Amino acid sequence: MKNEASDWIGYRWLAQHYGVSPVQAFRTDSAIAGSRATVRDDGHTHQYYPSSTRPADTLAAHLGFALKHEGMHLEFLARLFDVVPVAELEAWVAAEPTGQYARRAGFFYEYLTGRRLAFPGVVAGNYVAALDNQSCVTAVRPVNNPRWRVRDNLPGSRDYCPLVLRTSRVRQAERYDCARHLADLEVEFGADVLQRSVVWLTIKESRASFAIEQEGQQVDRVRRFAAVMEQHCGQYPEPLSEDALGELQARILGPRATRYGVRRSPVFVGERDGVTELVHYIAPHWEDARSLLSGLRDFADRTAGACALVRAAVLSFGFVYVHPMSDGNGRISRFLINDVLRRDKAIPAPFILPVSAAITSSAVNRRRYDQVLESFSRPLMHKYAEAWRFGAEQVADDGVHCNLQFDAYQDALPAWRYPDMTDHVEYLAEVVQRTIEDEMRKEAGHLRGLRNARERVKQVIEGPDGDIDRIIRSVRENSGRLSNKLLKEFPALADDDLAGELLAAIEAALAPPGNV
Repeated sequence: MKNEASDWIGYRWLAQHYGVSPVQAFRTDSAIAGSRATVRDDGHTHQYYPSSTRPADTLAAHLGFALKHEGMHLEFLARLFDVVPVAELEAWVAAEPTGQYARRAGFFYEYLTGRRLAFPGVVAGNYVAALDNQSCVTAVRPVNNPRWRVRDNLPGSRDYCPLVLRTSRVRQAERYDCARHLADLEVEFGADVLQRSVVWLTIKESRASFAIEQEGQQVDRVRRFAAVMEQHCGQYPEPLSEDALGELQARILGPRATRYGVRRSPVFVGERDGVTELVHYIAPHWEDARSLLSGLRDFADRTAGACALVRAAVLSFGFVYVHPMSDGNGRISRFLINDVLRRDKAIPAPFILPVSAAITSSAVNRRRYDQVLESFSRPLMHKYAEAWRFGAEQVADDGVHCNLQFDAYQDALPAWRYPDMTDHVEYLAEVVQRTIEDEMRKEAGHLRGLRNARERVKQVIEGPDGDIDRIIRSVRENSGRLSNKLLKEFPALADDDLAGELLAAIEAALAPPGNV
């Protein structure tokens, strides 16, 4: 079904009538058509209503319809309330002081703007929830707002309040039991094998985390980050405090970094294409970084006890978008995934989930990670395509030399404050499941195979574990053959009978289950 622009109702009507254009698209839109119908398309819902149901051309009618039928869009409401005539909103709440949608509209106006309406307050009536907890992730412990008789169950604060819709995939994420699946691996492979895999998995996660930033070969940095993951996941009382982040940053970067602390300069993600600089994402103004970081802490506090996967996704990706630190933001964001899972007891110590390894395991998986980031960055940069440029170089307060000029920091702030993180939660849940059920199973199987190979090889030849492991590794890398280098190092292997027994032992130990 296609409709003329004049046929929009709800959020779309409000957007056209008041000239409001959000960065993030409406997940649900509504229009007048010949008959009632609902069409779902790639995560979006298009609703069609007969003309008899058309709301009156007023703020109250269309906003009431949107709140009732189209869900929540905090970024749009923040922008709408900055331009809507306050008298229209005050007239609505005065006319329907006990109406749940008028009350919610008044509550959201004051919540999002920080301004107070000329309204004495609601004196009677049941409390209504700010968000429907069946369709959205909400705060664990709501706080009643007596002025509007609204139960404030928003998962964050005015500084930062993400929206996570309870789609079927988000509900699956909420049901996914990481600890149980790890326990299944322990039953399958044994506690000793699984425990030995922890060290390698930590290194693997560190290396893959650097690979995301094209720094996978920097051995010292990889080891340093692995040590941070091993020693500090789940250990900071308040991991998002500036003190904790500063210490974490210093441990990750080491003593020779040029910048530490919260940034005081512009930052963007981009690349140079020949002589042209491409900008893929611009982070919030540095003067807003602290308030957004405070909002992330509010989210962490208000959702404590909720699904760990949801919390990990929001805090990790939210941290990336805010980009509050002078350096190390990507590594800190990936640290936060395991930190939240450990802190929320979704993953028992000492396990580290190699989620970065799952992200980088293939070109397809790496592209999927980029697509999730682009779900927010691309519409942001599209809306503000004419608002940035490179000009004269300036020196920021923290000494950073920069020439990026962006004219829309304040206009873009509602998008940074109120992001829709549904896609990010769905994505991380998928990655975590793949990490546990594929990556970790593969690693445990590899270690079990090596253990079995070592035991079988020692039935053929004698030697320390280091020599035995080197022989096994060489045979594997040479497609089941003895290399000239290996024969030179271990002359005893030149004996054909011995070599045959050795190769047969390694092949039998490393064969996939069922192929022996």
